[in-house]
Amino acid sequence: MNPHPFVREDRFFAGGEWLAPASGAHLESIDPSTEEVWATVPDGDATDVGTAVTAARSALDGPWSRLAPTRRGRLLTDLAALVERDAARLGELESRDNGKPLRDTVGEVKRAAEWLRYYGGAADKIQGDVIPFRDQAHAYTRLEPVGVVGAITPWNSPISLYSWKLGPALATGNTVVLKPAESTSVSALALARLVEEAGIPAGVVNVVPGRGATAGDALTAHPGVDKVSFTGSYGTAQRIMRNAANGLKHVSFECGGKSPHLVFADADLDRAVAVATHSAFRSTGQSCSCGSRLLVQRTVYDEVLAALVARTSRIRVGPALDPATHIGPHTSAGQLAKTRAYIQLGLDEGGRVVTGGGRPAGLERGFYIEPTIFEGLGNGSRLAQEEVFGPVLTVIPFDTEDEAVAIANDTTYGLVGGLWTSDIGRAHRVSARMQAGLVSVNTFRPTHWMLPYGGYKQSGLGRENGFDALREYVEVKTVVVDYADEEPTDPFAH
Repeated sequence: MNPHPFVREDRFFAGGEWLAPASGAHLESIDPSTEEVWATVPDGDATDVGTAVTAARSALDGPWSRLAPTRRGRLLTDLAALVERDAARLGELESRDNGKPLRDTVGEVKRAAEWLRYYGGAADKIQGDVIPFRDQAHAYTRLEPVGVVGAITPWNSPISLYSWKLGPALATGNTVVLKPAESTSVSALALARLVEEAGIPAGVVNVVPGRGATAGDALTAHPGVDKVSFTGSYGTAQRIMRNAANGLKHVSFECGGKSPHLVFADADLDRAVAVATHSAFRSTGQSCSCGSRLLVQRTVYDEVLAALVARTSRIRVGPALDPATHIGPHTSAGQLAKTRAYIQLGLDEGGRVVTGGGRPAGLERGFYIEPTIFEGLGNGSRLAQEEVFGPVLTVIPFDTEDEAVAIANDTTYGLVGGLWTSDIGRAHRVSARMQAGLVSVNTFRPTHWMLPYGGYKQSGLGRENGFDALREYVEVKTVVVDYADEEPTDPFAH
């Protein structure tokens, strides 16, 4: 019996039903480790999106709106328990879909359950304020759901991003139409089955796989959608913003980064190198928050570079389902080609590859490339400025703290930044000056359900995670009740 059978998904999920796509078309999913088709999913279009939005609106106006917040929260925690129960199976689906190593995807699924559990606990703690603005009047605010949310997720960490969006959206009483990335939709449909099993009312969560140019555009432009939450490229966010403009939809975006990672000479260099290597190459570099620009103080530059090369040489590149694999293949042939093009660009710009840059030995099929380190490039180079989304690290020296901050901020992005130092004053000074939504000291990018996450500049709008995320999914209504005994003043009496 094949331990990894072919997966055929021929229906999308809307209104609590499994429906055939209107066009009858399907998309193929390629296993990045083998380059073979391993699954098919529905290719949803505007008709299918319309069906899902109608179902979401019906649920919003129906029993979901009357459900007590504590009950909503319990349904989220029930869903969390099911996700945790099925972590091994969901992790395998994810690894076959996007090439991330199994030990990473199973961990991500378990953490996704914690995200859902956190927002399940938050559901009955969402409350407004009483405002004592004058005597003999009672003023208060209500936090009400925005409405129907269109959630669009990327291919690099699907399960994680489903929970980041579903958790706060459902906790605040919204309904959701989820459009997963067209190349990694299998786990979204598996999650929809757990939504059913958890007893979440029909239409509250709907899943429509499809292409960005068809299902994605239809969802973001649909007049029945009140908010769009998107994680992906800056260019796609601009397109969504244009689509959303007609209805003045609420939008929140997380759009990537070119994150600076600073190592000062007074740092614990062994720890800094270990974390810097992981931050640059985890997930095959296919993460918006990779520390892909490593800035090293010149007095320790040679020492740090040598240690980086030694540690990088120990990274095991291999198939996603191999337990020994540290990093897997790129998710697609297109992404591999893009990384190769950037490596050539770095060489054309005068950079020097100090390790990596080729195909790993012994891997004949699959979208693989070695972790690659460049030096000799300035921060103005395209390789230092543009998001590669592959395992390519650019190492740049600096002399002073001011220079380090200037280089760190010299980018159109501002998602994540990090620094290593034993000087507590420097830790706070540099953190305050770095233009990034998350700055970490003596660690890098500690994501957690309680920590707000989002970017400055072209890295996005709004925040995910923590209680800040809840604010992205509510309208604030102010209510004023006047109970004065005297006759009201008539400004038109005289």
